[in-house]
Amino acid sequence: MSDIPTLPTEHVPTVYFIDDSATMREVIKIAFRRESINVITCADASSALAQFGESAPDAVVTDVIMPDKDGYEVCQLIKQNPDLQKTPVILMSGVVNRTVAEKAIAVQADELIRKPFQPQELITRIKNLLNPKPAPAATSPAKDSAVLQAARPAAEALSGIFGPPTAPPAARTISSNAPNGGSNRPVAGTSGASPAPMAAQPNGGSSAKSSIAVSADVQKLRFEIKRLEMLVKKLQSDLEAEKEYAASLEEHLKTLQEAD
Repeated sequence: MSDIPTLPTEHVPTVYFIDDSATMREVIKIAFRRESINVITCADASSALAQFGESAPDAVVTDVIMPDKDGYEVCQLIKQNPDLQKTPVILMSGVVNRTVAEKAIAVQADELIRKPFQPQELITRIKNLLNPKPAPAATSPAKDSAVLQAARPAAEALSGIFGPPTAPPAARTISSNAPNGGSNRPVAGTSGASPAPMAAQPNGGSSAKSSIAVSADVQKLRFEIKRLEMLVKKLQSDLEAEKEYAASLEEHLKTLQEAD
C-alpha cells in the first residue's frame, strides 16, 4: 500500500488586538472575518501577555493608553523577550505628535497608527509586516561604482562639517632656477621662516563640549529620520488601502451592471 504524500498545511498567522474599547474589538473581529488571519482580541495587556505562551503572536496591535500596562510597556516587553523580539508591533494612539513618535521609536515599535482609522488600513499594514516586500535587486558593479563616484563629493563635504579644521598649506617658495634667477623666497603674503607653533587653546574643555553638542545633534537627526520612515510607511499603507478599496468598488460596480 503506497503512502499518500500529505500537503503541508498553510500557517495561519495569529494577531493580538489589545484595546479596552469593546466596540473597537468587535469591529476588528468583523473586519478580519474574510481574512486568513486569526485575531485574538483582549481588553487589557495582562490578559494578552498571559496567552502568549499558549498561542504565540505573529503580530501585536495595541492601544497606547491602557488601564494596566500601556502600549509602550507592552511593546518594550515584546522587544526585550528573545522569543518574541522579532514580532511586529503596531501602536495605536488618538494623538500622534513628536513626543508620541519618539516614545514609539524608543520602544522599537514597528509602526504607529492614528485613531480612528479604517479597518482595511490596519489589515493592509499587518499584511505588509507579515509579508514584507523583497529588497530591490542589486545593481551592476559599474553602476554601483558610478553612484559611489557621484556620492563621494557629497560625503566628503559632510565629513568636512564634523571633521577637524584642516591645517593651512605650507608656504610655497620660488625655486632658485626661476627665470629671474632669484634665490628661494616665499611667495608674496607668506613668511620665509618656519611657521610658528599654534598657541595652546585657553579653554581645554571646549573641544569636549563641541563633541557632546555634535552627539546630541546626531541623536536628534536619527530620531527625526526614524519618525520620517514611520510616516513613509503610513503613507504607503494608506495608498495600498486606497487601491484595495478602489478595486473592491470596481468589482461591486461590475456586479451591479451584470445584474441589470
